[in-house]
Amino acid sequence: MLSRRTARARRATTVAGRTRTTAVTTTATAATATATRGCVARAATTRATTRGRGCAVAARASEGPTFVTTPIYYVNDQPHIGHVYTSTVADAYARYRRARGEDVFFLTGTDEHGLKVEQSAEKRGIEPQALADENSQKFRDVMTAYDISFDEFIRTTDDYHERQVRALVKVLQEKDAVYLGRFEGWYDEGQEEYYTESKAKELDYKSPISGKDMVRSSEENYYFRLSKFQKELEALHADNPDFLTPSARRNEMIGRLNEGLNDVPISRTNFKWGIPMPDDEKHVIYVWIDALMNYITAIGLGDGKDSIVYADRSKYWPASMHIMAKEISWFHSVIWPALLMALDLPLPQRVHAHAFWIREGRKMSKSLGNFVDLACMDRFKEHYGLDAMRYYLAVEGPIGAQDANFSAERVQEIYSSDLVNTMGNSVSRTTAMINKYFDGEVRSEEANGARVTFDNWDWPARTSAHVQDALTAYDKLDLPRAAAAAKNIVMDVDLFITETEPFRMAKDESKSAELAACLYQCLEALRIAAVLLEPLMPNKMAEFDAGVGLGEGSIAQRTKWGGLKPGTKVEKLALFPRVEGLDENGHPVKT
Repeated sequence: MLSRRTARARRATTVAGRTRTTAVTTTATAATATATRGCVARAATTRATTRGRGCAVAARASEGPTFVTTPIYYVNDQPHIGHVYTSTVADAYARYRRARGEDVFFLTGTDEHGLKVEQSAEKRGIEPQALADENSQKFRDVMTAYDISFDEFIRTTDDYHERQVRALVKVLQEKDAVYLGRFEGWYDEGQEEYYTESKAKELDYKSPISGKDMVRSSEENYYFRLSKFQKELEALHADNPDFLTPSARRNEMIGRLNEGLNDVPISRTNFKWGIPMPDDEKHVIYVWIDALMNYITAIGLGDGKDSIVYADRSKYWPASMHIMAKEISWFHSVIWPALLMALDLPLPQRVHAHAFWIREGRKMSKSLGNFVDLACMDRFKEHYGLDAMRYYLAVEGPIGAQDANFSAERVQEIYSSDLVNTMGNSVSRTTAMINKYFDGEVRSEEANGARVTFDNWDWPARTSAHVQDALTAYDKLDLPRAAAAAKNIVMDVDLFITETEPFRMAKDESKSAELAACLYQCLEALRIAAVLLEPLMPNKMAEFDAGVGLGEGSIAQRTKWGGLKPGTKVEKLALFPRVEGLDENGHPVKT
């Protein structure tokens, strides 16, 4: 039992309808370590940085390479709403950055080592690798089912990841950032996190996440000198208020930093399913260190310049956006930056730790019967459609500091109000009138060489303001506000139709040019709204594109007024059919 994965040199990954092949250059351990040291030094000196009392957060032009990540998901878990939500948020952000014309690398994957995986495999009488393979595939299937447009799906049991982690830890040892010591304290088995006596006592010796009892631990470990970076980490958070968002998370981390940092274990000896420590294989590298390093092993920073992956992907570091749930913000905003400082690597631009989904104001729990598992999510998705659920997650989700209630009633309300009655109805009405009055042909908004305008309706200015609001919101990862900006354009179209009454214009042949301009302006505004909604609802907006056209170029170019071409032929377009609501478990409501 506990066999290691057979080394692989190539992995083909199917991504969003395309196949991406990752070539991994295998090198001897000594050569890898040498290359890694060179890589770390070069990365530290070739990136532009913004300095702040000993810390460095990378500065990058907005049009440069963009690196977006989810956390890697633990294979001892089963996929649920939290995994779908985090992945959808990251996907929307990656799609937005691609729409800006940027070179985007979007990473997700699975975290496959650790005591819990070893124990679960033993209970089932199978190898840990077999359990990891089985459950990793479940997460990959979720990515496909929810149209997550990742560029790489990394697994911590991948040979290229394991090799680089050992090389990077070796660099930490050579820099005297790691030493052998002994831990005496408490351990949260669910989160695989250590606590000192004082901190455990403060938490009543219970996990802050699961509520389960901590266990007493006495163990020889290799330690990372986290305390050495106390001042640098304080400066990082003080001088870079947007490094960790939302601000409530930043305040929490500053509070913990003010308590003082202790060195943290980076190895374990009480299980075997992990990556062996360099030169001391009775220790395995602590799962959290192993997992955090995926962000740089995926782009070859642990292999150095001789690696094909490094040559292709090193340009993406530092990361533009790490996205995760709030329970792992400490690891990503304190331990991870300290590790990067120790490796002389630039820090990521931003870490965003969103809140949790809850139900009826209570934490989700299987024992309470209010847990939204993947089967429940899939029932909602099949009923309302994938993009409708992506939209619901985006506008109602816990993107900020506050937890968000998942409610079947709200799913139905948002679907009906935002999608059926607003976007869907406006598109259907406008395309129907173009078919009725102009045989489906979009006519020009100009007459006698000038735009036809209507009182109080400066459409280029109106849409430009909403577009700027949406783009600013996307930049800040404020998906609800981005969606609201697009919705505001659609609501303007509805108001415009009410005020201009195109059906009355149609009765007066002398107003044919006005009618043509009115309907052009309605459809053009809807086109711009659709472009803004594309990162959230890519499939439905692809239907709009096929029926009307979204235009060419970057999102900035496609949201300029006038992109709709006169002469375009359209049919009546129905995007969102009316459906009945579901109960809280995603089943039809019994009448």
